[in-house]
Amino acid sequence: MQGMFADKNLHRFQKLRHLLLILPILVTACISPVQYGDIPHGDYVADERCRPGVQPAEVMVDKPYFVVTSRLPDCRTDRVALLNQRSEIVRYGRFGAPQEMEITNAKGKEKLREVIPFALNNEQQWWDDLAAAAVKRDGRILLYVHGFKETFFTSARDSAQISRLSGLDIPVVHYSWPSQGEFLKYAADETNMYYNERQFRSFLAKLAQQPWTKEIILVAHSLGGRLVIPAIEFVDRNSSNADSSNISNIILASPDIDRQDFERDIVETVLTMRRVNNDRRITVYVSAKDRALGLSYNFHGYPRLGRPDCFNPFEAASLRDQGYPERCYAAKTKYDTEPEKSGLTIIDTTAISRGQTGHSDYLRSGPACSDFAAVVNRTENRAGKRKASRLLHVFELVPDPDIAETDDVAECRRNPE
Repeated sequence: MQGMFADKNLHRFQKLRHLLLILPILVTACISPVQYGDIPHGDYVADERCRPGVQPAEVMVDKPYFVVTSRLPDCRTDRVALLNQRSEIVRYGRFGAPQEMEITNAKGKEKLREVIPFALNNEQQWWDDLAAAAVKRDGRILLYVHGFKETFFTSARDSAQISRLSGLDIPVVHYSWPSQGEFLKYAADETNMYYNERQFRSFLAKLAQQPWTKEIILVAHSLGGRLVIPAIEFVDRNSSNADSSNISNIILASPDIDRQDFERDIVETVLTMRRVNNDRRITVYVSAKDRALGLSYNFHGYPRLGRPDCFNPFEAASLRDQGYPERCYAAKTKYDTEPEKSGLTIIDTTAISRGQTGHSDYLRSGPACSDFAAVVNRTENRAGKRKASRLLHVFELVPDPDIAETDDVAECRRNPE
């Protein structure tokens, strides 16, 4: 018995020693500055391809999705790329789902790679094309804002998946800000997210105020949620259509937002009684297995909206004594007079979480994907799919016998058709 305890203690000591050895490396990586690079940024955008005129229709045939980006483009070659560096201005473009193409590398050898068809667009043409597409679909638009650790490729791929998964034949707009695409660049990503607040809120205000915009379905993942909520508040304060009711269906997937901050401000800003009665609602996907938000909790010191950690130990003890899981969620919004409709719904995906980090269940787990698609479509009659919890506004997703883990790829429409 003593030998067993000794082995356990030795194992714990070895793990601690390993952590202490790599900790300086992790800290250094997380706080290291973003490198400017070896090329003046002006050289990337000097070519006319970075200032396109009106594009022929055939250029956009394989690019059905719209993108607005504050990433610095590289226009030095025939294939314009979007980098992880900041741009001083917002640019507009179109892109398609990932395709396998033969790419010639620096050594002149051709290699098969998955790429995103992409082209920058003239700004006025971009707005005209979006208007034409929206009018054909009753003025409905899906706007996606990505989160932490994303490149343009990965976030554009997710946008295309969201379009397939929703099944809605409506324009999809992707807002791409300069995330560094690296796990150890969280601090830089957070800085760039805040740097984009003014650019994103200006774009959202313009989109919401177009006469042809009847409904905006706004999907934000991870850090993207922290960009979206203040922008909606800004539009609400400054919109000419009084209550911005066209920003109606807001979905926060694994939001990296301070939960207490969200609880304190949401009723007075985004979910006022008037807006809830005008059919605005927020759906939040959370998971206790979200390791990325667990690290964010440790980094910021307070629980994140997308992970049901209990900050109050007395609340945790009370839940434990009552036989409930130790999970604490954003409180249901309270009003002096209750609105006619419910404005906040929380979906707990802990039981069906997937992947190493559990940070993208809405695009990785079959049951979560099915629920997400229903929320996008406003058809979430989820009897038998959602399990009621101790809180009226919180539901749990449980394993669906009709969806095996091996079916996740098909259920989530991961692969282009």
